[in-house]
Amino acid sequence: MRRKDKNPISKYFPIFVLPTLICFILFFAVPFLMGIGLSFTKFTTVTDIREFVGLKNYIKAFTVDNEFVHALGFTSLFTIVSIITVNIFAFALALLLTRGLKGTNLFRSVFFMPNLIGGIVLGYIWNLLINGVLLHFLGEDISFKTEYGFWGLVILTNWQLIGYMMVIYIAGLQNIPGDLIEAAQIDGASPLKILFKVKIPMVMPSITICMFLTLSNSFKMFDQNLALTAGAPEKTTEMLALNIYQTFYNRNANWHGVAQAKAVVFFIIVALIAFIQLKITSKKEIEQ
Repeated sequence: MRRKDKNPISKYFPIFVLPTLICFILFFAVPFLMGIGLSFTKFTTVTDIREFVGLKNYIKAFTVDNEFVHALGFTSLFTIVSIITVNIFAFALALLLTRGLKGTNLFRSVFFMPNLIGGIVLGYIWNLLINGVLLHFLGEDISFKTEYGFWGLVILTNWQLIGYMMVIYIAGLQNIPGDLIEAAQIDGASPLKILFKVKIPMVMPSITICMFLTLSNSFKMFDQNLALTAGAPEKTTEMLALNIYQTFYNRNANWHGVAQAKAVVFFIIVALIAFIQLKITSKKEIEQ
């Protein structure tokens, strides 16, 4: 007797996967591998490769171009501060909006809306707001000090991402069994203990997702940085993505290979940090 296929849709799996796989190879894998190859050359365009230079572009990026090293440090510090502030405020709002208060749905919508606004628009809006405050009270604008630009970027990032992360945390908090919290309360656990011993461990999957999204968005920030500070004063608030862009488009063709090398380094750093973060937070999930 012929055995019936338990999963008849499995034989159609290649048909559904093939279009996506082809697009992935053509528009991601091939350009990515070409980009890695170009980082070892001196070129003007993709089809005009002058010579193979080996690791010279990478060495030049770290030794000759001090702006890249500064951008790396600035971006790293900004990312650390953003991860902490965004996730703390988002989780606090999620806790507040899962208490059954009136108008909760309205507040969720309002807090989420900034995430729908484009980065360039956000940058210009906050540039006007921050400059208005600074000029009124200090007679200076955001380009006057590096500290102004740094905290301006932090404020902008918090305003844009908190609502998005809040929605993810709300979903995690709502999935906590009510019986578990009731049992903790019956055992005499204080609200603080319930928070740290029950709620936070139970929402670790949400924390993993939110930390990954905050990390990747902060490290890859470009349009907000361009619109808010454009690297001013004197490129001290220039982040990695903007630095790579400026290297490629605002310098001569001899720097194209260096810009491509910076992009490869940029990818490795983001991928490595994201991988480590996911491993650490995922391990916490398993332990719980």
